[in-house]
Amino acid sequence: MKITRFHKLAVLINCTVPVALLGWDALHNDLGANPAKFAILTTGLLALIFLLLSLSVTPIARITGWNWLVHFRRLLGLYAFFHAGLHFLIYFVYDRALSISSTVSEIFKIPYLIFGLLSLLLMTPLAVTSADGVIRKMGTKRWKKLHRLAYIAAIAACVHYYMLVKADIRQPLAFAIVLGVLLGYRIVASVIRRRSAAEKLQHSAIARPHFWKGQLRVAQVIDETPNVRTFRLAPVSGDQLPFDYLPGQYLNLSLEVEGKKVNRSYTIASTPTRSGYCEITVKREELGISSSHLHGRIKPGDFLNISAPAGKFTFTGDSADSIVLIAGGVGITPLMSKLRYLTDCAWPGEIYFMYSARTRADLIFREELEMRGRKHPNLHIALTLTREAARSENEFNGRITAEYLSAIIPNFASRLVHICGPDEMAREIKAIARSLGVLEARIAIESFTSPKRESATSAEVAFSNEPAASLATNGEPWVIFTRSGRSAPISPDQTVLEAAEELGVPISFDCRSGICGQCRSKVISGRVTMEVDEALGVKDRSEGYILACQARCVDQVAIDA
Repeated sequence: MKITRFHKLAVLINCTVPVALLGWDALHNDLGANPAKFAILTTGLLALIFLLLSLSVTPIARITGWNWLVHFRRLLGLYAFFHAGLHFLIYFVYDRALSISSTVSEIFKIPYLIFGLLSLLLMTPLAVTSADGVIRKMGTKRWKKLHRLAYIAAIAACVHYYMLVKADIRQPLAFAIVLGVLLGYRIVASVIRRRSAAEKLQHSAIARPHFWKGQLRVAQVIDETPNVRTFRLAPVSGDQLPFDYLPGQYLNLSLEVEGKKVNRSYTIASTPTRSGYCEITVKREELGISSSHLHGRIKPGDFLNISAPAGKFTFTGDSADSIVLIAGGVGITPLMSKLRYLTDCAWPGEIYFMYSARTRADLIFREELEMRGRKHPNLHIALTLTREAARSENEFNGRITAEYLSAIIPNFASRLVHICGPDEMAREIKAIARSLGVLEARIAIESFTSPKRESATSAEVAFSNEPAASLATNGEPWVIFTRSGRSAPISPDQTVLEAAEELGVPISFDCRSGICGQCRSKVISGRVTMEVDEALGVKDRSEGYILACQARCVDQVAIDA
């Protein structure tokens, strides 16, 4: 149910009706023989009723699924404070004749007045901190802890009412029973939620992912923005993905574009909690061979060659009790996977999600971000637009700055920070985070650069070192791992990494697609060919390094491994 201004106005008017009727009766001298006593009793009852109603909102919303009720929780709490304040004011004006000394003396003489005053005092900071701006400054975690005082205020109010009546205690007992049920529900729900979150964190894709290679079917293509599409990939058969992955990891696509093989890596934007499919969200780059191919040629029902998962830019909630996720442009994808995972698992930690884009039309997943922000009080969404004016409360103009982060995120220096976006932006945000006191070890980055022109060619890499005498094998392709002292003939289709695995030679690897650079190894002598060498720098190539997952031997090759 979408809550509009009309709904809020209707609730506001209905909440005002009881006190309006009380005021009407007072104006017409229709409050009975003791008008002050009647008004004091009525406003006290209204305060207690509204307080219990505000505490009832969350349990009712969770049991019924009527999440729209949460929009009125603060309003009900404010009306409880209003009636409690009016209750005390009438007592002070008409019963104590505006005498401060008389009021103080009376309160400390009569126990039930002490409980009543305690309830009012406890409700005061709750009312003061009910504005959105105050909540942002405090942080949801501290705000939620403070507002647990509402239960203590309700207990004090029930004791106040119970001690006030001398004979018929049925009504105060009824209030006490309702409060007891609400407290019991909160305790039980908290225990269940924590156990459930712990189980999900342990069992929902937290097992070490295994590497898989094969085909997935394109189940759906979703337009996110004018130049960004999401490709939902499902199993060819069955209803479960053939691999597990962690939020923030990526998969590798092996495409054939214009008759040439192109390998590209794309972050998995979906969450491991949805095991029936995975999604990649791809921005169409003007000079991008693979992104243009995906946007222009791939449609539902097509099959894509996949190898997955890979990547260490992950977060599952077990290494920190809060996290800041800062995204720029299409760099939102790995952070969106983490956000979806944590909210699906009802992770109790604070999540601050900062997202920067040029215009509102460029905001990927905007509606989903807003939806999850409404559903999860521990999720704080802030958006920055660099080329369009901000319109809503959670939108800001310009780039992300130190001042912006300090204002939006309380205790920023103590939090874990994950950043993903264009290379320049990622470096700038890291520098800002360091300047604000975040430790180097608490910052994780994944950056990207727009392609100048993606290559789809195969290159032969030759090294001028003279072959070692021990490698003479009549010209047959052969591989020797010099440090391990192991060697074997190798077929033209076999990679150096595959040969190392067969011989039991340890070479680190991750993506197997020439993207991550984990399998970087040095060639002592010989020649290899590589279809992809993106992870190697100019210095790497000049010093004789190859990617073991891509290198295929042309002749006798000696590897330092």
